[in-house]
Parts: sequence; C-alpha cells; structure tokens
Amino acid sequence: MSDPMVPPTPPVPLEALLARADLGLRRIAGPDDPGTVVHWAHTSEMADPYPYLLGGELLLSAGVHIPEGAGAGYFDAYVSRIVAAGGAALGFGLAPVHKAVPGALVEACEMHGLPLLEVPPRTTFSGVARAVWQLMAQARTAELRRVAEAQQSLATAAARPDPLRPVLHQLAQRIGGWAVLFAPDATELAAEGTTPPPEAGEALTALAEVVRPDAAAGGRAAGATGAPPRERSRERGRAGDGGPPARAKPGAGEAPAQRREPTPVPTTASDTVDGTHLAAYALGPGHGFVLGVASPHRAPGDHTIASVAAALLSLLTGRRQGGTTTAHSSALVRLLLGAPPEKVAPLLGGERWHVVHARPDGRSAPDPLAVSALGAALGSALVDPTGEAVRVLVPADRPVEPLPGWTLGVSPAAAPPDWPDADIRAARALARARATRVPLLRHGDRPALADLVPPHDADAHARSLLAPMADAPALMDTLRTWLSLHGSWDRTAVALSVHRNTVRQRIARCAALLEADLDDPDVRMELWFALRRT
Repeated sequence: MSDPMVPPTPPVPLEALLARADLGLRRIAGPDDPGTVVHWAHTSEMADPYPYLLGGELLLSAGVHIPEGAGAGYFDAYVSRIVAAGGAALGFGLAPVHKAVPGALVEACEMHGLPLLEVPPRTTFSGVARAVWQLMAQARTAELRRVAEAQQSLATAAARPDPLRPVLHQLAQRIGGWAVLFAPDATELAAEGTTPPPEAGEALTALAEVVRPDAAAGGRAAGATGAPPRERSRERGRAGDGGPPARAKPGAGEAPAQRREPTPVPTTASDTVDGTHLAAYALGPGHGFVLGVASPHRAPGDHTIASVAAALLSLLTGRRQGGTTTAHSSALVRLLLGAPPEKVAPLLGGERWHVVHARPDGRSAPDPLAVSALGAALGSALVDPTGEAVRVLVPADRPVEPLPGWTLGVSPAAAPPDWPDADIRAARALARARATRVPLLRHGDRPALADLVPPHDADAHARSLLAPMADAPALMDTLRTWLSLHGSWDRTAVALSVHRNTVRQRIARCAALLEADLDDPDVRMELWFALRRT
C-alpha cells in the first residue's frame, strides 16, 4: 500500500525541473541522481521546517531565517532536519536577502546528500511551484494514456480462445518485466517476459504465499518453497527519495510459523529485492491463484495495469478452477431444449439467487472490461450487458455490497421460477437508487398488508382499478415511480431519464384517466397496492 501522505499524481524527476530553461535552476551540491523525484514544492522560511514537511518536497527558501553570523553548526542542523523529514531537495533563492548561496549551506547539503538548487533572482518561487504542477499534469496525462492502451490490449488478449498466456504476455510487455501465474498448489502455471534474478524469483514466490487465501489456514507459508534462510538487500525509503514507502515485508527464508495466522490475508503485497520491484495479487475469492509481477523499474501506472490484468485473470481462472464454463454451457443447452429453470439452476451454482441491476455512474455505457470487472466483483460470471442496465445473477449466499463507480438495485433472493419477478424488482430498486442518489438499494421483501388479500382477488382489483391505463405502459411506470418517490417530480425524472415537465404531464394524464385525486393519500395507497400486482 502507498503512503497516504503522497499525492496521487505522478512525481516529477528533479532532472526535468533542472532542464527547464525558463527557470534557470542550477544544482550546486548534493548527489547527481537521475532517480530523485519531487512530489510537490513548498516554501518555508522556518529555521526548523521539519514540522511542516510531509516528505518528497522541493523546499524553497530565500534564507530569511538565517541569523547573522550563522556558522556550520546552524546549517548542519537545518539540512539534517530537512533530510529527516524526507525532503527531496532544497532550492535557495538569490536576492534580495543573499547575493550568493552560503558556502556552509553548500557543504552541509553535500555532507547530508541533499540536492541543493540555486534559484536565480528572475525566477519566483511561485513560478517553480507552477512548473512542478505543469510537469505533474503532463506526467498524469501520459500515465492515463498508457493505462488506457494497456487496458485495451489486455482485454483483447483475454478474448482469445486460450487467453492466459496472451494476458500474461501483454502484462509483461507493458511493465517491461515478468508476469507469472501461480496455481493453487504454488507451482508456476504460466509465465511470460524476462525472468528475474533467482533471488527475486524466490522472493516473488514467497510473496505469492502471503496473499494466497489459504495462507491464513496455516497450510503453506512464505518459507515453504525450500529455499534456505538468507540475507537479502532491500531498497527502502520515504516517498520522494525514489524508493517505496517503508513497511514490513516477507522474506524468502522466513520460517513458516511466522505466517501461519495472518489476519486478515492481504489481497496484494509488494517488495523490492536487489533493484527488482515485486508485486503479488490474489485472484478471485477463494480460487487460490496468484498473479506475480517483477520488473526492474517501477513506472507510474504499473500498479493500475497489473490490477486490470488481475481482474481479467480472476475471471479466467475462476472458470478454469470450477469448470463453470462447461456447467454454464450445459445449463444453456438444457434451457434451450425445454428444461425448466429450477432443474437447471443447480448447474449454475445455487438454489436461490439475487438479480442485480447495475448502471455506471455518469452517462456513458460501460465498456466490456468494466462489465467483466463488475461480474468479478460480484462473484458471478452470469452477466448480461445488453440494455440500459447490466444484469447479473448472484447466488444468494454471496453478499452484494456497494461498488465504486456503480449504482446497484438488488432483488430479494428468489428461486428460478420467480426470476422474472425478481428482475422487475431489481429494475425498480435501481431506478429508485439512481433517483435518491444512493449507491445500492435493495428491494424490500417484507410481508405487506396487501399479502393478506387472496392473490386472485388482488389481481382482479388491480386490473379493474388500473384498466383506464392498461394500454399505456409509460403512464403505468411513471405513476409507479412517482408514488415510490413520494411524489417528487425531480427524482422521478431522474429515475425515468425524462424531463420533469414530462413527468408532470404524465401524472396529470393518469389523474384524468383514473378520475382520481392523486393528492389524496388514501387514493395513493390504493393505487400503490394495485401497482404492486402489475
């Protein structure tokens, strides 16, 4: 996991700032390391800037804080505090306070390994900060473009007849490294790309055990690969010094007993061994497959690209693990040949099911990759992306929770003969969720007063009461939605994707056809009972 203090924007290489001719910055001390990056620019004239730094800053100062006659001790303490806070570099502005950078400051930065930049009088600190954000925006745009292209290539690879190796191949190419799929028994099922050094390969195998779901049961552990204990050099550092945030990581030689009861088991883990960046991703709930990634460089967007590949591989390995593709094909054939749904449902993995209707936030329709990711998140491969909403059949024993970027309507658990009714209820729940702007709404399945009336009599009463609108399904849907939203014109318009004036006209038409006062709560209650029977 990343440091919460580090912004989500890509860092800016210090070399990129130095290359800006309009700034005229000049490095006069500190290491000439092309890996030095800046996460933001911060101006401070405090003698001790430590409390005000988060790490990764280019600290800008004009030396206002420097007392007259300050010696080497002052500058040593000042620079050491910047380094302790994780500052990436120090920019010292010339004029109006100092005509030159103090020599003791140059020596202190050289001694502590802090890059020191001379900022000429013509360059303002706000100009430096603006340049940092401009470079960040450019890097972010490039990162988004790279991720989008990778998503398309991974989705295309996943559509091939034998998709595992093509997906791994595309992932390895995109990150410039190695991608491996570990089977539930910890063996390498498939691998593509440039094989990492043996030390890194052993560490990646150990890392895969950390995220494997059955690791919590005390089965396998990170040291179970047979590798003898050994010391491994690791790259650690605060965000901003080019290394990943420091945190405890597994080692290839740790004893199994050290990891028999991790709670909870993480879904991802990362490490850096001898300059090779490693990451492991658990695939799917309980499948036991793990995606491992190793690369000599960690570039912005690599984690996102690997996560997309992990989502696709979760779907592919889930089908491989359970043989669900064959079962689903068999179920489809039996339905086409006339078998009743209740006879086919056991092949699909459950007796009772939720119908989920989902729409992505915003106006755009979901792309195939987003639809696949939705099915994976809900734990079901029974996904229908056609129509205005994506429909998913989810076994009743799998909880349906809110998902970022989606609005969901969920039906009560239903047996196969009741699936059509459940589909209608899920659609109504989705419409209400969108109108009330909640991420998930479940259709209520509590017994109601209307259930006390015999179904035959209730249906006959509903047909009689609603007969004037029997040939106007749009009016029927509008009235049902309007009543469910307590007569709100705006929310009904959102739920039906029409203009609010259209809602007013339809409701007025309903009142005229029914010859009813829709402001009367008794009339509304009776109509609501009748509409529930349609």
